[in-house]
Amino acid sequence: MKSLLSKLPEVQGTYSEDDSMAFHTWFGVGGPADIIFCPADEKDLLKFLTMCPKDIPITPIGAGSNLLVRDGGIAGVVVKVSENVTTIYHEGTRVIAGAGATDAAVARYAQKAGIAGLEFLIGIPGTIGGGLRMNAGAYGSEFCDVVNKASALTRDGQIITATPPEMGMSYRNCDAPRDWIFVSAELQGRKGNPETIRARMKEIIHSRSHSQPKGVRTGGSTFANPCEGKAWEAIDKAGCRGLQIGGAKVSDKHCNFLINTGVATADDIETLGETIRQRVRQSGGPHLRWEIRRLGRKSSGGRSND
Repeated sequence: MKSLLSKLPEVQGTYSEDDSMAFHTWFGVGGPADIIFCPADEKDLLKFLTMCPKDIPITPIGAGSNLLVRDGGIAGVVVKVSENVTTIYHEGTRVIAGAGATDAAVARYAQKAGIAGLEFLIGIPGTIGGGLRMNAGAYGSEFCDVVNKASALTRDGQIITATPPEMGMSYRNCDAPRDWIFVSAELQGRKGNPETIRARMKEIIHSRSHSQPKGVRTGGSTFANPCEGKAWEAIDKAGCRGLQIGGAKVSDKHCNFLINTGVATADDIETLGETIRQRVRQSGGPHLRWEIRRLGRKSSGGRSND
């Protein structure tokens, strides 16, 4: 039987076989991906998509900051754009960034260019592509507030350009088709004083360091805030602060963060999250929606749905 790698097109980027997703996610857990592909650039990705057999599953990821990969790993090819699709430049007060560029890098670039309005990005871990996929936000702003348009490639190699309304962006949600792989975004800022922008970014960094756990393996905010109130408040009220299952624990500092204490499996983390949701509902609290994206197969080998 032909190996999966032998069925894939020649590329300028790199392929790696049976690569543990624990090395590609902030949680540090997850089974292997059959193949991880890091395209050299957008053209390389376009060639891959055009020539890759259609029966091979493709899963795009960014920095893995808001991602939980299950212990059975991911079938097919994981496309990781955060290695090379990272160009950032600006035209006037518009910043154009590759999908693999980190949010923090874009915030710092904008600050140096005297472009205000993108400071909130310094408080969001992850990449521009990941931020588009979930309409990430922090400190009163979210992606849909600053994105003019985004560019993506489809599974058949079609190039798509879409605005936030066309992508159905809403609170921590984007309805863009799952087979879109974002490659860039145009962000709209405004003229600003670099020192004033820097000061605001420092405020955000300071606030984040004092309110969120640091120096630990976590995936950021676990659940989106409900229509009323805060997710952490509902979790705390349900008595889940410090709750632990296996090697996964609810942060004592901010209970909307789950932590890998060092020995957690993906199943520990997901089970802890589901236990929290159940306890919150049993205590009369709201239905909590996962903000963290969950992917892959259970360790038994069966594919799970998000």
